[in-house]
Amino acid sequence: MLQLATLTRHHAKFRPDEIAVVFEEERLTWREFDRRVSGCACLLQWLGVRKGDRVATVLANCRELLEVYWAVPSIGAVLVPLSPLLMAPGLASLLRDSGAVCLITQRSMAPLVDQVRDELPGLRAEHVLMVDGATADYPGYEALLKSYAEGRARPVALTQDDLFNVMYTSGTTGLPKGIMHSHFVRSMYCTLFAAAWRMRPESVVLHTGAIVFNGAFVTLMPCFYLGARYVLQRQFNAEEAIEIIAREQVTHTMMVPAQIIALLHSPNFSPDKLASLEMILSLGAPLYQEHKDLLNRLLPDRFYELYGLTEGFWTILDKTQSLRKAGSVGSPPCFYEMRIVREDGRDAATGEVGEIVGRGPSLMLGYYGRPDLTEQAIRDGWLFTGDLGYTDGEGYLYLVDRKKDMIDSGGVKIYPKDVEEVAARHPAVREVAVFGVAHEKWGETPVAAVLLRSGASVSAGELLDWINERVGARYQRLHAVQIMDDFPRNAAGKTLKREMRDAYQIGHPENH
Repeated sequence: MLQLATLTRHHAKFRPDEIAVVFEEERLTWREFDRRVSGCACLLQWLGVRKGDRVATVLANCRELLEVYWAVPSIGAVLVPLSPLLMAPGLASLLRDSGAVCLITQRSMAPLVDQVRDELPGLRAEHVLMVDGATADYPGYEALLKSYAEGRARPVALTQDDLFNVMYTSGTTGLPKGIMHSHFVRSMYCTLFAAAWRMRPESVVLHTGAIVFNGAFVTLMPCFYLGARYVLQRQFNAEEAIEIIAREQVTHTMMVPAQIIALLHSPNFSPDKLASLEMILSLGAPLYQEHKDLLNRLLPDRFYELYGLTEGFWTILDKTQSLRKAGSVGSPPCFYEMRIVREDGRDAATGEVGEIVGRGPSLMLGYYGRPDLTEQAIRDGWLFTGDLGYTDGEGYLYLVDRKKDMIDSGGVKIYPKDVEEVAARHPAVREVAVFGVAHEKWGETPVAAVLLRSGASVSAGELLDWINERVGARYQRLHAVQIMDDFPRNAAGKTLKREMRDAYQIGHPENH
């Protein structure tokens, strides 16, 4: 059996009394956690789940979700993590697309499951388990676990090419696609990231965001591979996260930019409280240089940045390079290759912007049930990312923007990130998102949505003037600034520019 499926058993044997998982008031040793993983695996087999069957989860962060994550692949089944933020149509679509035969969820989702169950003939009611207690129609996970989870699950022969999970893209553009990762790919997450983050069995890893999105696996997999301690926050709260870091002496954490910004501006922020940290990893979206500089000043020698796609290509900015290569998102790790490709298909010169193309051992098997999309994304073994960037003379990558986010204004290309970097320097601005909206004369024109820092007082007009005085070119000047209370975000915490653009255009039909 592939050892990836037996990691918890390994640690239960050799480090049984070390703390494995901390969730709120619960502290489980490796022996205790493995017992629950094993019980879950037995329960799934008793329910009839077989090798290759898809098991979906629709859960907020909880201890049960972690044990399901390890139980499902241990019996050769395929993990399908879905977000509890899904509405009924989205839930039905993804459950149907994945062909899930079992669903583990929470009672708050029961009304949605009721709405869609008739559309899912392969999902029987007795195979919909509720982690927080049974309902009239669906059994309780914990009660079944006590009744039917005995001994060890029947062994299943696994190879490195067997499917570990189907991860649905978080949907910043278009409909989500199911990305297939093999056991081998997830083992690469274990080993390569463990080395990149300088993790050890003694490390303490905090995760503050939803673990249903792939970014969570960037620290989850190496942590469980090494037998380190995994601390899971139910949902992100900056003040609480700071107290957890201080109390648990957390060494490694990853956050999306919005969470890092919230942490830096939290009323209880203190470098002393975060002194135990050895790594603060930013991923999921660009962290603006203004915030990187602040982080490096307040918490030096800890900042890492990951540019990566769930489809399987990464670059890493190591903490030792975060000052020397400010603005870069790093270089490809060992065993990875990267090219910058021009529109005519030829490789770009150093410093020339083109599409980022890469390959390496974490490349997905493809999009589930969509060989057509797989062929578009992977050509001759290279993943075409849809992102634009350039490299410097040493091969470090500088991210310019999403190809789809690029604004074409009167035939001139505007990269939103360039304008966002300027806006982020204003003392009142906490977050900013620039997107293109339709314009009768120019085709498209840039608009900025802004979140203000607590207590800041500035008008949209004042911000507009301030930003437009400082952008690098006349064509980058903003058409408008919109001050918002919050941005629409997906389950991964990524800003949904498409939704903001659509809402702005509905509210301002005079532009087109």
